[in-house]
Amino acid sequence: MRSKVAHGALRAVDCTAARDVPGVLGAWSAADLPGLPPVPYTLLAGLSTQDAVAGREWPALVKDRVRYPGEALAVVLATDRYRAEDGAAEVTATIDPLPAVVTPAEALDDSVRLFDGLSNIALRGEAGEPVEPAVWQDAAVVVEAAYRQQLLMPSPMECRTVLAVPEGDRLTVWSGHQMPHRLRRELAALLGWSTDRIRVVVPDTGGAFGSKSAAFPEFVVVAYLAVRLGRPVRWIEDRLESMLVATRGRGQDQRVRLAADAEGRLLAYELTIDADVGAYPHLGAGLPMQTAWMATGAYATPRVHATLRSVLTNTMVTYPYRGAGRPEAAIAIERTMDVLARRLGIDPIELRRRNFIPPAAFPYQTPTGRRYDSGNYAAALDLALDTLGYEEWRAEQARRREDPAALPLGIGVSCYVERSGGERGGLHEFGSLEVHEDGTVTARCGTAPSGQGHETVFPALVAEVLGIPEAQVRLVEGDTDEQPEGLGSFASRSAQVAGAMFQHAATLLIAEARTRAADLWGVPADDVEWADGTVHPAHDGSAATGLGDLVKSTGPLRVEDRYEAGMAFPFGAHAAVTEVDPDLGTVRVLRLVAVDDCGVVLNPTVVRGQAFGSAVQGIGQALYEGMTFDDAGVPQLANGFLDYLLPTYSEIPPIDVKDTRTPGPNTPLGAKGAGESGCIGTPAAIVNAVADALRSADPDLLQMPLTPDSVWHAARAPQHEGGAR
Repeated sequence: MRSKVAHGALRAVDCTAARDVPGVLGAWSAADLPGLPPVPYTLLAGLSTQDAVAGREWPALVKDRVRYPGEALAVVLATDRYRAEDGAAEVTATIDPLPAVVTPAEALDDSVRLFDGLSNIALRGEAGEPVEPAVWQDAAVVVEAAYRQQLLMPSPMECRTVLAVPEGDRLTVWSGHQMPHRLRRELAALLGWSTDRIRVVVPDTGGAFGSKSAAFPEFVVVAYLAVRLGRPVRWIEDRLESMLVATRGRGQDQRVRLAADAEGRLLAYELTIDADVGAYPHLGAGLPMQTAWMATGAYATPRVHATLRSVLTNTMVTYPYRGAGRPEAAIAIERTMDVLARRLGIDPIELRRRNFIPPAAFPYQTPTGRRYDSGNYAAALDLALDTLGYEEWRAEQARRREDPAALPLGIGVSCYVERSGGERGGLHEFGSLEVHEDGTVTARCGTAPSGQGHETVFPALVAEVLGIPEAQVRLVEGDTDEQPEGLGSFASRSAQVAGAMFQHAATLLIAEARTRAADLWGVPADDVEWADGTVHPAHDGSAATGLGDLVKSTGPLRVEDRYEAGMAFPFGAHAAVTEVDPDLGTVRVLRLVAVDDCGVVLNPTVVRGQAFGSAVQGIGQALYEGMTFDDAGVPQLANGFLDYLLPTYSEIPPIDVKDTRTPGPNTPLGAKGAGESGCIGTPAAIVNAVADALRSADPDLLQMPLTPDSVWHAARAPQHEGGAR
């Protein structure tokens, strides 16, 4: 039973009537479960986080104050879902409504505080050093702008799920989750158990995009009640429930200032972020640091300073969502580059080329503390423009501008750099390879599948290194009993980190097989060679012994290791062509080109699918998606996806997916993350194209999503330089 208000003082919850509903086994509020632990928190590594959480704990069931709409007030268990819903409808609650704040600007006013005696600012941070005033004063041109990165819903095909099954003194938890070992660790801590008493199993999961990597309030309640009652308890989120209380993404108010000389060489960049992190400090409180660290984008800017405030609001918590801080950084710098180009009268393509970090400069240390590993940004942009047919579209644009009856056409580009693999302290993965007597190999790792194609990519990688057929390799993941240690699938790390781990493990397996064969044959290991899944004496390939026979002769053959991969920085260039109807405010994307560089491509089909899917999500952010709230702070989602628009097949334009390949130097595999590119590169390309179509010099006029209403007003607004001088 969930709150219908966004903010209020909870006076009472009455579950009496719910307990009388046929089939209901129990109904509890927080007062009925004094031992119910709070939701565990995780904040970004490397930040001072204790002050953010102290006094702001997230209760699994509301104790005294509702802080976001849909926050759980009571839980009802029944023999089936329908009876449980009937019981939940009978729970009553008394709540004294309080004013709600749903944007950082409202929350920073400080007239409404979510926690008595505590500021709504949960966390402050910065990257880089403040820019000297003389730099701004002496620059030939300075442009300023403000951007709103709207709150988004990840919206995976499958909503959140959890099933907790007591089995003797152990608990088995089944869940669609990105980090099974973290979930096991957090549940063990909540219950006061050792981790070996909990098994977490993650079967194939229908999408996640960052939204399934926490222990949520519902998970805490389900596990607690399963142990208390000694019987299985299951919760499956329905779509409307998910839209109300699943995690949010993005949610930043940004102010930027960019200085350049008369030729367009960048001198300084300043980014100020007020981030909406929802009602409770969790991982989302640290996400704006990803934006701050990546503020520089693809450009050699000598002075960069980013500051941030993570602000509490009466909304569901903000959490990592595909791109997690990097789309926000790319949109801010890429939109501002176009503003600067218009101010200087320089083609936006030429402006970017003048300021790219050159290939010879890598590894490149940014002013915000990132160390870019490798890149060739100009090559990605050139391929994007060639694929788009840039000059032909510019010619068509010029023709339309001479024809009063033609709809305006715009061309926009966005060049991005992102970080993949995770942060320091989380750039490793655990795994093993085990050979069986029939010659098959079981590959185990700590990742978890949610649609990335692990079952295809990882066995093929292991088979290629070993020189055996792919059918001989079986992948096991997402089970903490099968693989005792692991980190999971997040931050585009599966191929980059787990893939490199499997390559490493396969080389260890080959070395062990050669050593065993040498002992078996009584020869030095250097006299044993490996070829196509067999060992044989040097210079005598006819005496080859297969892996299965080697196991039969020498016993079980298994290698395992913890592999450290290092951070990587994929990059790319996206280009869009849009047609705008100023009378209707509608935007039609005529063409989209996505050129991404994820280093060594392990499986072109999988990488293309990732790039295509994330580009569609980028279209969603640019044109359609965004949370809206009524005057009381409650999301306006009564009609489900009729109230929250996602791009469907009808809205997807022709998308050309291309790639350049610049190997990552931090692992022998050379792969970088590939899953988030479109969410990072596509939105700014589309918005820049619309601004180009409208010849809009004021970036404040076009805020995402570009609804017909906002585009209609932008088309009629007086044009000015939007803070430029």
